[in-house]
Amino acid sequence: MSCITLITDFGTCDHYVGVMKGVIHSIAPDVKVIDITHDIPAHNVLHAAFVLRQAWTWYPPDTVHLAVVDPGVGSRRKILVGRYGGQYVVAPDNGLISLVHHEVPVEDLRVVENARFCLPTISATFHGRDVMAPVAAHLAKGQNLRDFGPATDRLEVLQIEPCTTDAHLTITGTVLYVDRFGNLVTNIHKHSWVRTQTQRANAQVYVNGRCVGPIRSCYADVAAGEPLALIGSSDYLEISVNQGRAVDVLACGASATVEVK
Repeated sequence: MSCITLITDFGTCDHYVGVMKGVIHSIAPDVKVIDITHDIPAHNVLHAAFVLRQAWTWYPPDTVHLAVVDPGVGSRRKILVGRYGGQYVVAPDNGLISLVHHEVPVEDLRVVENARFCLPTISATFHGRDVMAPVAAHLAKGQNLRDFGPATDRLEVLQIEPCTTDAHLTITGTVLYVDRFGNLVTNIHKHSWVRTQTQRANAQVYVNGRCVGPIRSCYADVAAGEPLALIGSSDYLEISVNQGRAVDVLACGASATVEVK
């Protein structure tokens, strides 16, 4: 029996996460449920998509990732269940699986339509409990993916612009994600320098036009309170402040422009 991971914007002060776990354990009592995070900013699908993609690499085959950030709950948006690179995902069709869909081989993708795998009564405001949690539980118990509904090759995809490189080899990207430490995680991957032949050792990094210096090796390369750029654990360029919050010190967040010159 595989494990189920949870990613939501529900927080932990209400009953929502606990109720979803109750539904899962009622169907699959032996399954292990792992909380990745319930602190996605409310309704922030891009943030959730980034977290899902970062978590994906570190889980074993047949893991079921249940991701519920669902501002369109109760509408006609679909619910998807898919298998990518040997793992599964259950999520609303709102772009949440965009990064996984782009970067991990898709093996099967289905629209959840079979009511047999949902709760008997479905609330218009809590599909995480009534649809997605039971689907994830049945999947973890070994239910065949095709039983949940028809195959599809159509899904909502977030419009995430890739970083670009101009004739002067300046790499331009954007901040995708702000973590709880206030670090600004960009869409500039460490391999960008290899592709563009830019010399990383000589590069200077700018955030909304402000220079934060060269790419450092670790936070301690600058004094406490000073900003810096470095390659983070996700292998993307991050803008940070040693023992501080870049989002506050630099007064910018998601969508800020970052240049490597």
